[in-house]
Amino acid sequence: MAKDISWQVTGDSGNTLQIGAWRFEGDGSGPKVHLQAGVHADEIAGMLVLHQLLPRLQACQDQGRLRGSVTVVPQANPFGIGQFRQGRLLGRFHDATGQNFNRAFDHSLAMERPASNLAHWQKSLVQLAGDADLVLDLHTDDEALPYLYLHRNFWPDGLALAAALKVDLVIVWDEGGDGSFEETIIAHADPRLAATIELRGQADVSDALAQQDADGLWAWLCVSGVIDEAAVISEWLGQVVDMGCMETVLAPCAGVLVFEKALGDEVEEGERFARIIRRPGDPGSEVVMHAAQTGRLVTRHRERLVSQGSVVAKFTGSRLSENWSGGTLDP
Repeated sequence: MAKDISWQVTGDSGNTLQIGAWRFEGDGSGPKVHLQAGVHADEIAGMLVLHQLLPRLQACQDQGRLRGSVTVVPQANPFGIGQFRQGRLLGRFHDATGQNFNRAFDHSLAMERPASNLAHWQKSLVQLAGDADLVLDLHTDDEALPYLYLHRNFWPDGLALAAALKVDLVIVWDEGGDGSFEETIIAHADPRLAATIELRGQADVSDALAQQDADGLWAWLCVSGVIDEAAVISEWLGQVVDMGCMETVLAPCAGVLVFEKALGDEVEEGERFARIIRRPGDPGSEVVMHAAQTGRLVTRHRERLVSQGSVVAKFTGSRLSENWSGGTLDP
């Protein structure tokens, strides 16, 4: 049976919070893998994917076909998963501090005695993944095509993962600086591969999609030597884009957001793709938004009433964005 390695942390009110985790041990001839979902607790899709993957890994272990070890943390964030406000889960930021849950992992790891319960959770999560050869962190965007977020050191080694998951896009980055989980793992644990996987949008949670993604992860585990099973991965036909060439478009004003382009659509430089109605009823209050360069619409803002400065959309591009100033995309 899988080893239950669940652990507890103290919550903001002194309550005990449980983090479920399981480890499947193979014969030691394959790599060590760490799979987790829900660091942003309102990004649910990966939780269902790993939930479906667990019994398959158990059967594989029982049959003696597991070569490496696989650690699975299906719901990694016990703080965010309880942050319901008027029926809505707000799991991206920590209520007590306002901190993005996927930031400052490096600071927490550097503390001999973490200064807060949140930092203790972050340090324990990094330490759990610290000896893994292959590390995957499952997220979602607002509304999005499936894409892979990967450090340049891991490309093209990550090609098999992109192909197995059939992502539309791989975004390659060089520098971070905000202490995300992936960045901290790369800096302190030296894995063979670490990646953030964006499993479409927050509403894309279904058995069918989870099965597709679990099948993709399974195939990748097979070709990576973790599972003793033949797997065929189709040729990847997606796109690789440097982080600096991504165009992130912010709302110039508040209002009703109306998209005129669908996810995956190609746009020409200067082409209109959305508009914001500042004052419904006033035809002169519409603000039209145009593409900064030729590319493909990758993400869209999920809410249709947008505040000024919110991320409206992200596009691929073929040249460095004029708004690029370094750092990460927004994992």
